Amino acid sequence: MPETSRRGLLFGTAAVSAGAFLTACTSNEPKEKAVAQSNQAAADDKPGTPVTIGFAGPQADHGWLNAINVQAKSRAEKYSEVTLEITEGSNDTAAQIGQVKTLINKKVDVLVILPADGKALTQVGLEAMKAGIPVVNLDRIFASPQAYRCWVGGDNYGMGLNAGHYIGEQLKDKANAKVVELAGIDNLELTKQRSQGFADALKNYSNIKLVARQAADFTVESGQAKMAQLLQAQKQFDALWNHDDDQGVGALRAIQQAGRDEFIMVGGAGAKSAMDAIKADDSVLKATVLYPPTMAASAIDLARALGQSKGIAGLSEMEIPTSLTLYSAVVTKENIDQYLPTGFS
Repeated sequence: MPETSRRGLLFGTAAVSAGAFLTACTSNEPKEKAVAQSNQAAADDKPGTPVTIGFAGPQADHGWLNAINVQAKSRAEKYSEVTLEITEGSNDTAAQIGQVKTLINKKVDVLVILPADGKALTQVGLEAMKAGIPVVNLDRIFASPQAYRCWVGGDNYGMGLNAGHYIGEQLKDKANAKVVELAGIDNLELTKQRSQGFADALKNYSNIKLVARQAADFTVESGQAKMAQLLQAQKQFDALWNHDDDQGVGALRAIQQAGRDEFIMVGGAGAKSAMDAIKADDSVLKATVLYPPTMAASAIDLARALGQSKGIAGLSEMEIPTSLTLYSAVVTKENIDQYLPTGFS
């Protein structure tokens, strides 16, 4: 699962077109001259200088990680001048380090790396940067900012915060409201950040109390087993926040088997299964908080811009930022049609 540090610039969802995301820089010169320079420095949809991008990610053994690979490949295919050298994903850090070293030896122009372990791959990120190959560090962050040129990823704290605020607004008029939390893997920093954001949001609602929390393992099976335990222990509650839509599939099974429907459920990440359930509006699942896999498409956009020495639309600086933190939007029945195309299997 994704793991990030909450670094960077709040930049909104990555689900924007490359043309809108990376277009031009501006200056204080007269308008006509500035426009001309902007056109020359634009990272738009038009073919530019050929760029070879090396992409190394972990094994796609989870819906979100598979979506990362799909997003990277599909975005690269959009650009005729981009060649994507993609490795076979691995959760073995030694294997992934070897794959990145191979890409360095091939002298790719830019590297996009979603490390299986950010700390363990920091050294090879440094090696690439020292070799003159800029690195776009995707989601799981390296231990040193010297190991990457730009970091782009999700906001785990923001996921919890937005989930908490959504639930809080639904229950703000209910006396003695009870909430339960189905978390991810407790020894991961991302789980701690999501739980902290959720707890901080609930502090704004004096009528709401978190009465139970259970950690699962981001799998359908664990979600079903741990949710069954929560349901058995808590005979009544008003809302559930589930950190991950994959384990949420199992959680929904347990809920349906128990015949419980007195509460609302909020998911996490933005899986298509969750979005379909929200749109159908025939279960307790009423919302999901995004952790957009479209960040991989944005990483390809950024890598292309770096390879072509171009900048980002809407910013005055000539260079791309060092970090971009994506926004965790809350998807409900009211806005589901807007976000449904980003749902992943």
